[in-house]
Amino acid sequence: MVARERELRRQCKRLLRKLDIQPPLHIAELCRRLGEHLGKPIRLIPWALPVPGPFGLWMSRPSEEVIFYQEETTRVHQDHIILHEIGHIIADHQDDGDQSVEFPDLGPDFPRDLINRGFRRTCYTEDYEREAELVATIIQEWGMVIDYVSARTPEDPDLDPLRSALNAPWGWT
Repeated sequence: MVARERELRRQCKRLLRKLDIQPPLHIAELCRRLGEHLGKPIRLIPWALPVPGPFGLWMSRPSEEVIFYQEETTRVHQDHIILHEIGHIIADHQDDGDQSVEFPDLGPDFPRDLINRGFRRTCYTEDYEREAELVATIIQEWGMVIDYVSARTPEDPDLDPLRSALNAPWGWT
């Protein structure tokens, strides 16, 4: 498990370097760039998911990746939910394929046509969940730390060379 986590950390950092994600971290921008990299967009849908129940759900469709996330929580929690679901994408977790699993009731207004075989990811192993959390944590920690230590862009563009000379390069190293 330790070797898999180490490789997942490396894979995540390589991908985020390739996506050229810069502070401050904006989840929508991360999703846009990741979608371009994957060759299909990532659509984020806030939804009042029933409690108790999942806080987020990821559905992979041929033309898009769809992430439903709990609408009735804080923005910070929503960001973490989305990053967790992105973690499943980055870790390349596959559908468990179990058609007998009862899908949770997501409310009367939920678009039932979206619940298909690709959306029945209800039986992830603990390892899959741990990996998705690891990816979410890597991204969120990096975003917070780099945003905190990064110098703000000066209002005077003539100061850019000075800022570049005095500030260490940050990012996915």
